[in-house]
Amino acid sequence: MAVIRNIIHEINFLKEKYPIVAITGPRQSGKTTLLKELFPNYKYISFENPSIRRFFTNDPDGFFREYNTYCIFDEAQREPELFSYLQTIVDESKIMGQYILSGSQNFHLVKSITQSLAGRVALFKLLPFDIIELKNANLLSENFITTMIKGFYPAIYDRDIPSHSFYNNYIQTYVERDITELVNIRDMKAFRAFISLCASRAGSLLNLNSLANDCNITQPTAKSWLTLLETSYIIYLLQPYHKNFDKRTMKSPKLYFYDTGLLCHLLKFKKEEQLVTHKFKGHLFENMVIMEYLKQNYHKNQGKDFYFWRDSAGNEVDLIIHDDEKIDIVEIKATETILPEVFKGLNYFEKLAKDEIKSKTLVYAGTENKFRTDANVVSWKLIK
Repeated sequence: MAVIRNIIHEINFLKEKYPIVAITGPRQSGKTTLLKELFPNYKYISFENPSIRRFFTNDPDGFFREYNTYCIFDEAQREPELFSYLQTIVDESKIMGQYILSGSQNFHLVKSITQSLAGRVALFKLLPFDIIELKNANLLSENFITTMIKGFYPAIYDRDIPSHSFYNNYIQTYVERDITELVNIRDMKAFRAFISLCASRAGSLLNLNSLANDCNITQPTAKSWLTLLETSYIIYLLQPYHKNFDKRTMKSPKLYFYDTGLLCHLLKFKKEEQLVTHKFKGHLFENMVIMEYLKQNYHKNQGKDFYFWRDSAGNEVDLIIHDDEKIDIVEIKATETILPEVFKGLNYFEKLAKDEIKSKTLVYAGTENKFRTDANVVSWKLIK
């Protein structure tokens, strides 16, 4: 059964409102497949193709005579001058949905858009499958550990590729290639070690000095590499909640991976039995749940902001969702047993934030939603 992407509705809606639609996201997240299926009557042009790049560079006027209306430009960030031409063309034509752009390097694509196409583009992020998409296609495992290890990249499901094979190839083919295109990394062995060190710290507060020291690199290098991993949709830094209720609030972000399959691969978790009693199970579950909220936010184009909160005494809220004037707070526990103490962090924060709280939710490892006075109890499979 084909997976229907949740982002389709919003793309179709805003395609009628903007002359250009742009989709960014990690490599292999399904951008090209989605665009070809969604816009079968559009011409498809990939700037990965050297002859296409030469055509555009040597004869831009001829290029746009051939590709003047209803075209998909894939990996558009490879030709920064393209965006200036598009600005002039769409301003003159005033055709909505005239061009579709996609790219896997978020920094270059967004930079080019903001410089040349501000106000003319509906910008989307397509991440690997979210849980709702897999569930609707009957591809979601009943076991959350199996789901975490398998990961969420489309090729794993579409082509039935074993996860360990996919991620091993993904790191070599895509991650390292994209990184070396962005910056010249002289010591690739050190960079691989850096990625693994990041994996070992998933779900923890970011300590840049510790990362640099453990990898035997300078702090500026560690900061640069971290930015590269963010740009390539490998890691995600969840920022602390910006409103201080006291001066003891943590200021460092928390480090997560966009995909738990890649994270498990880097941590050498290949089988369920490795994780059942492992101390890292909770971090992985938290990572998966936070990414599910993030993916649904992007795929439904909701525009929500995400934070966490922790003070120096260890009181914490795993996820704070800021949508309007009030906030939703979420606690995440890799347990199927709901004990009173799991609501401690939510209740503590509610006393501080008072009437700012819109809802309290506990996401747990069970398969059914439950009612509790302290909070909504939601299964990891039923996050909305």
